[in-house]
Amino acid sequence: MNGLEYILNLFHMQHIELADKLGIKKQNINMWIKGKQSVPKKYLPILEELFHIPASYFQKELTDLDKLEIQKEKLKQELKPVIETHETQFSLDEESEYLIDVPIYDKAEINAIERSIDKAKLVARFKAAIEVADDNPYLEVFAL
Repeated sequence: MNGLEYILNLFHMQHIELADKLGIKKQNINMWIKGKQSVPKKYLPILEELFHIPASYFQKELTDLDKLEIQKEKLKQELKPVIETHETQFSLDEESEYLIDVPIYDKAEINAIERSIDKAKLVARFKAAIEVADDNPYLEVFAL
């Protein structure tokens, strides 16, 4: 699903409402969503400020992980969570160290979506590993 379309649905905003806020015609929004035109660069900062979502999400086909990240940002805007504490957790993330401090929020919804994001990242890593094995059919032993 197109990022702009998903964000509009998530925020319960009609195309005409967004067009009014941007001062453009509804047809432009429809063309952006259908992929017939990309969102002009001059509107990306406005969309980013309007929805508090990074501009990169508005012009791409979203993965399940992207959708979870967008949902998390929306929840943060609505609930205004406070970090109660940090918890040290083991991480398989390639960019970070193995032990990381993870914030624990006062809102259960935020903590739940954080766990869902971690699960989605792990599933994506396994899928990538399996695809490598699929590309090498004679590979008998494969190390993650």
